[in-house]
Amino acid sequence: MEKLIEGIAKFKQKDFQERKALFKSLSTGQSPEVLFITCSDSRIDPNLVTQTEPGDLFIVRNAGNIVPPHAMPGGGNTASIEFAVQVLGVKDIVICGHTDCGAMKGAMDMDSVKSLPHVHNWLGHAAAAVARCKARHGELGKEHIMDMIQENVLLQMKHIETHPSVAAKLATDAVTLHGWVYDIEKGEVICYDEDSKRFIPVEEWYDKVTGANNRKTG
Repeated sequence: MEKLIEGIAKFKQKDFQERKALFKSLSTGQSPEVLFITCSDSRIDPNLVTQTEPGDLFIVRNAGNIVPPHAMPGGGNTASIEFAVQVLGVKDIVICGHTDCGAMKGAMDMDSVKSLPHVHNWLGHAAAAVARCKARHGELGKEHIMDMIQENVLLQMKHIETHPSVAAKLATDAVTLHGWVYDIEKGEVICYDEDSKRFIPVEEWYDKVTGANNRKTG
């Protein structure tokens, strides 16, 4: 806790003072353009990775960056998604997994989390991703973790489409879905490319998309 208290003092004396105008503008409301769904893992800092400011991202975090299929009654994740899409009017939704994900290791070996009933139930939302990986590889080992992480991101992208608030926006192209994986060791992000059906460096994907848009408008 000492580190946290010292950090608050430093923030008040330095960072807050340097960004007073920003925090004043944020004190009466927010208008983020991106809903960023990622893992609770302590090694993930969405604002640091994307170099964004307070107010830029509406962040939802949980073990395994999971989005349960829509159901009634819903939980906190469902409410946060609905609020971001319906009230805040976000334009983009990013589901971001990461390397060395403990939740995905647990999903691949559910016996390892059987003593944690809530974790066990939660990771059931990744079962279809496990099934796809097993169909390709048979018994899963640590060498398959990256495949599992990517499959889970794709599965959660499908799950979020079952949420009525998201489905309505997708129907009118008011929202765009993105699937990312962050590499902790390399500091790189790969992005799912629908055309090639694979994950590619996010810079490559961005160049491809902006190039296509320029050709359309040029």
